[in-house]
Amino acid sequence: MSTTLCRLYGSDRPADEQRRAFREGGVPVAVYGLGKMGLPLAAVFADRSGNVTGVDIDSAVVNAVNDGQSPVEDEPGLDTAVETAVETESLRATTDGVDAAESAALHVVIVPTLLDDADSPDLSAVESVVDDVAAGLAPGDAVFLESTLPPRTCVDVLRPRLVEKSGLAPDEFALAFCPERTASGRALEDITGSYPKIVGGVDEESTRVAKLVYGELTSNEVIPVSDPTTAECVKLFEGLYRDVNIALANELGRLADGLAIDVREAIEAANTQPYCELHDPGAGVGGHCIPYYPHFVIDTVETSTPLLETARRVNERMEEFTVHKTVEQLVDAGTEIGDASVAVLGVTYRPGIDETRASPAWTITAALSAAGADVYTVDPVCSDLAAFPGRPATLSELPAIDPDALVLVTAHDAFDDVPWDRLADPVVVDGRDALTDPATAGEVYTIGSGPATSD
Repeated sequence: MSTTLCRLYGSDRPADEQRRAFREGGVPVAVYGLGKMGLPLAAVFADRSGNVTGVDIDSAVVNAVNDGQSPVEDEPGLDTAVETAVETESLRATTDGVDAAESAALHVVIVPTLLDDADSPDLSAVESVVDDVAAGLAPGDAVFLESTLPPRTCVDVLRPRLVEKSGLAPDEFALAFCPERTASGRALEDITGSYPKIVGGVDEESTRVAKLVYGELTSNEVIPVSDPTTAECVKLFEGLYRDVNIALANELGRLADGLAIDVREAIEAANTQPYCELHDPGAGVGGHCIPYYPHFVIDTVETSTPLLETARRVNERMEEFTVHKTVEQLVDAGTEIGDASVAVLGVTYRPGIDETRASPAWTITAALSAAGADVYTVDPVCSDLAAFPGRPATLSELPAIDPDALVLVTAHDAFDDVPWDRLADPVVVDGRDALTDPATAGEVYTIGSGPATSD
């Protein structure tokens, strides 16, 4: 075990002394991945330890960080945190992962795990980072994985890879899975205490070290679990719960037509029972978590998972349902989809956040365009509207466009100001029950509440 790390962990060192060594910068930290979750994490590590190197393959990101600027937008407090960390020389960034690994004693990996073309987990980014870590791994180092991973990735894939490529024995370094539990727009708050932190090491010492370190980052509880696989499942189960719950809400929401009731009203009343926590139905599920996590289980375990598979299909079909209702509303108003102009309101996957990964708007705009509609995309938050099918537009341009239909996909606050009084009675499909008093609209269909005609 290296001299530096002996000051942090080792069963013969008092815990207070280990914590003090970490807080005083005696243990160099490398955070691999400076994206929406990684940069806030690096900033918190820098604040607590004063000795952090951030690693990213994007030179523009690295240059921005080294200039004291945050390339991550819409993250309260992050601009100041990065500026302060760089000014105090607590944080620096590089594209050279191997060099960072050689200098670090604590390695934190938080790069994306996406899906390949077959919807199977793609570990290539994580494995590439692990190879860099292994190149600089020294006896006594600790490796923490925060990237979401399929079950058993740490023990079956990453630990053997670290051993093979570093030349170290398995017991010469600590390894733990410590999943991020953060959301865009509140990352610093979440990292420092919104939720308990979960840690699971490959052995007792790895778990102890992870608990000690994260105890310095969060004001909340640090919960140790039995092993990395259990910790991997904790992260996945959180997302799977939401996917299944949302699927149930979406399935119920589609009952509005057949039952002629407002399903949203029934859900709200049902949720007065403390054991009932139904979500709201909507136009689809997006983001970098919920649409992906079911595949981390479905595609990697031998056990049949019919509920997870069904839930994923239900949620994916809400995009098709939204398009179907738009076409149906237009036909009822006497306009064929091939002759229609449609304004899609909101293309980011979540209100107020400039993130479009797996947004329902991708499928909805593509399907409407393929059906022959003139599609306009309206989103005051999205910085890359041109990437979507259709033509970018603003709210103020809607009266000149005079769309035949408006489809709300993402409920940005700005859509409270749709200029209804200047529109010529477009049909409306409200995918989030968020449009306020479309008094001059034509037929209005709200997913989960059904059709209603404005006075």
